[in-house]
Amino acid sequence: MAGSTFGNIFKITTWGESHGAGVGVVVDGCPAGLPLYEEDIQLYLNRRKPGQSRYATPRKEDDAVEILSGVFEGKTTGTPISLVVFNKNQRSKDYSQIAEYYRPGHADYPFDAKYGFRDYRGGGRSSGRETIGRVAAGAIAAKILNQLGITLTAYTKSIGDISVSSLNLEEIFNNALYMPDAAAAEKASAYLEECMKNHDSSGGVIECIIDGMPTGIGDPVFEKLDANLAKAVFSIGAVKGFEIGDGFLASFAKGSENNDPFFYDEKGNVCKKTNHAGGILGGMSDGSPIVFRAAIKPTPSIFQKQETINRKGENIEIEIQGRHDPIIVPRAVVVVEAMATLTIVDLLFSNMSAKLDSVVDFYKK
Repeated sequence: MAGSTFGNIFKITTWGESHGAGVGVVVDGCPAGLPLYEEDIQLYLNRRKPGQSRYATPRKEDDAVEILSGVFEGKTTGTPISLVVFNKNQRSKDYSQIAEYYRPGHADYPFDAKYGFRDYRGGGRSSGRETIGRVAAGAIAAKILNQLGITLTAYTKSIGDISVSSLNLEEIFNNALYMPDAAAAEKASAYLEECMKNHDSSGGVIECIIDGMPTGIGDPVFEKLDANLAKAVFSIGAVKGFEIGDGFLASFAKGSENNDPFFYDEKGNVCKKTNHAGGILGGMSDGSPIVFRAAIKPTPSIFQKQETINRKGENIEIEIQGRHDPIIVPRAVVVVEAMATLTIVDLLFSNMSAKLDSVVDFYKK
């Protein structure tokens, strides 16, 4: 199977299946000397693990990470870093009934059509559990960005038609939905209770803000920063939409409204009066905060009767069983954040050779 490797210089390869022995990632291209402990990675994995609240799947997994290679005496060695999380609470029998039919909204049918064979236990490689490797690698990338003063803040912007109206970043970790608005979180919780009562699910939107980015990261043609962010975020299974800055609203604006005027501040720094572009111009960072959003679809596994087909060529009705999230959004917040960190680190490393002067300065020191 191709397509399990992401990045050019800072490169990751995820592996494993939802109901296999475990899942993990190999991180290649991490510089030597970065302080790294399992606890650093665990902090990120705890944000996506199941069983956190009644709005997440009740599957009980510690998602405890183990570093197998690439770290010695608390620092990276410059060699590949291998990380593993062992699966300990599989209930594969819950999925035995779906071996012969295709669940609506899942990858079952195209997976079977492509390979002629599939691991039907929780979706195998197409399961959301694959994102454990991404988050673990993202924790390492975040530590690199921290050394450079670059921070990422992701949160739930909306659930259903309930959107945040304030941005209190301290509130994000005070509620199970990771919303920066307590009032919106309360309304969204009530909405989700209604969905669950009706054996239904909900989608939502995740927003991410990147601060401290230097100007000029990315390239003007095929390696655009926004294009790479879009690919990274769209690689997350539940994402169905992506936008930066004003996004689709820009199509309703006039040029005089959408352009961001430049000015020099009192220290002579280049600034913008507005940020409709979302921090990216011509595929490169412009020095202002990068703001993007990802639209997450409703969880496709719902406990209602649904129409589908089976491998025998028959039209059938099904009622899905097992353990499923009524909403994916809260657990996907850290996944979106992780994919953004991986993208930025890779492009930062690539940018180091953009100017000959930078190369000469580095090697002549």
